Formats: sequence, C-alpha cells, structure tokens
Amino acid sequence: MSIKVIIAGFKGKMGSTAVDMVKNDSQLELAGLLDPFATEKEVDGVPVFTAKEELADFEADVWVDFTLPKVAYENTRFALENGFAPVVGTTGFTTEQIAELTDLSAQQGLGGLIAPNFAIGAILLMEFAAKASKYFPDLEIIELHHDKKKDAPSGTAIKTAELIREARTYKKQGAADEEELIEGARGAEFDGFRIHSVRLPGLVAHQEVIFGAQGEGLTLRHDSYDRSSFMSGVNLGIKEVVKRDRLVYGLENLLS
Repeated sequence: MSIKVIIAGFKGKMGSTAVDMVKNDSQLELAGLLDPFATEKEVDGVPVFTAKEELADFEADVWVDFTLPKVAYENTRFALENGFAPVVGTTGFTTEQIAELTDLSAQQGLGGLIAPNFAIGAILLMEFAAKASKYFPDLEIIELHHDKKKDAPSGTAIKTAELIREARTYKKQGAADEEELIEGARGAEFDGFRIHSVRLPGLVAHQEVIFGAQGEGLTLRHDSYDRSSFMSGVNLGIKEVVKRDRLVYGLENLLS
C-alpha cells in the first residue's frame, strides 16, 4: 500500500522539487497540495487547498512542509492534531516549540521529523564536526545560502552548533579584550564560538566548519548545488515516520 502524502508549500522551490520526487516513487502517492497563493483547484488530478483547515478531514498519512518559518509551527501542530505524520524542512523552530511538538506527537502516537537539512552529506558534516570538536575546540561555522532565505543563522548551522556543544568542552574563544569596530563583525556567539551567515544570489545551501590549532587547521565543508540533493532525505523521512510513534529533530535520528 502506498503512503499518501500532502505537500504544504508546493509552489516553492523545495516544495515543487518534493512534488516531483513523490510522483516518481511508486511507494508514494501525492494526495493533496497546499499553498495559500494557489489559484488552481487541482494539479494533474491532485486536489489543491489554500488553507490548512480545509484538510481537517482529509485522508493522508504524511504532511511534508516546505513553507515559511512564521507558519511552520502551526502547520506542524495542525498535522499532528489531524493524524498526519509531519516531515518538516521549514526552519525557524524554537527549542520550546520542538519540545511541545515532540510531546504532542507522543500523545497522538504519531511519528514525525523536523530536519534543518535533508542532504545526507550535510548530516555527515554535522557528525564529523561534532567528533572533531573534541580534539579541535577552537572553531567557527560559516553558512552560506541564497539571498531569499528568511532566517539566520540557518537551521543547519544551529543544529551543527548544538551537536558541537554536546561533544566539545566549553571554551570562550577570541582575545579577552577583543573589540568589534563594526557591530556584528565577529558573527553570532554560540557556546563560546562564532557562527557567520552569508546571503548571496546564486548560492543554494553551503556550510563550512573551520577548526584551528597550533600549527594546523581542519576545514569541513558541504555544498548543495541543487535542491534535488535534499530529496533522498525527504524520501527517507516520509517512509520512516509512518513506522514511528514520536517526532524527532534531525534526520540523523532516522539513519541507521
């Protein structure tokens, strides 16, 4: 039996790429599409909705969300309350919101996934960076995205920083009397190290973690040149959440 999928934000770049991925997988069925700016009633026989409330009694298994940070939390909550296992690539969730949604998913007995990044290479970068930080505690994160991205730092950078914090002994970096001649020049501080956000046209999603030590350096970098790089992770997420009874934060939690 195929997994029935709703895609919220289907008119966006990530959403439209997800639509193509679902259509090309015989184990998945595109059941519904949601976008507040949609004018069509259906696309290739798939019904289109402009408000999530219209999907309250809809029959589907998974809710894929590539919308905007300002609506992602409410969308994910709606999905869980209505029996859809969410697979969410929209970023901007607070720690408190993730905790609330995790608790709600457990109450509902539904699996779910909120993933700052669906590219397998990005997940490996996070894992490698956390491991390296045990031995190279001096580091900085540079994340680079297209100029239309709303949030900074990116969800991927924040998740990377959180994993590093778990593995690295706290260290306050930089000179004790360091002074920013222009505010923000040193980036955002997180657990004693810095995160820098670059926004430029032509970029998709890129991240570097740069480590420094006496006489040597180590740089880890991942590049997504096309949004298709995220689809293997989205596909995995859809197929895994239907087997589970609790939401997780981070695709690494679904990888064996």
